[in-house]
Amino acid sequence: MKMHTIAPAEGARTAPKRLGRGIGSGLGKTSAKGHKGQWARSGGGVRPGFEGGQMPLTRRLPKRGFYNQFRTEYAIVNIKDLDNSFETGADITPEDLIAMRIVTMKHTEMIKVLGEGELSKSFTVHAHKFSKAALEAITNAGGKAEVIEK
Repeated sequence: MKMHTIAPAEGARTAPKRLGRGIGSGLGKTSAKGHKGQWARSGGGVRPGFEGGQMPLTRRLPKRGFYNQFRTEYAIVNIKDLDNSFETGADITPEDLIAMRIVTMKHTEMIKVLGEGELSKSFTVHAHKFSKAALEAITNAGGKAEVIEK
């Protein structure tokens, strides 16, 4: 196969309509626009969404909900992930979690630790927020949970 032999599949490309090239072409005279009217005029037609003066669908439907641009998003870590990834007595910081790819900080800047799973080792965990279950599990295992002030 050579570059000059490559062609699109048969029927994949259609030739453009050649408008206004005589009566014999079938697309002459009015160029497939019919006689008179809004669509036959130069620059004619209506904007997208215009429904001839009827109230447009976008205005007929009610608005719902809102987007809170001031919300706080957290990257979530469960205690089972900590138990599987770190040794006993480890001092776990957000940088460690990012380095071990437990957390990705794409759209967030803060980390929240949740209490899913079992914890059999004791750690010192530094995070921005802890759930009650996570806090309880960490302290019961003999570790410490330290809140990072943002």
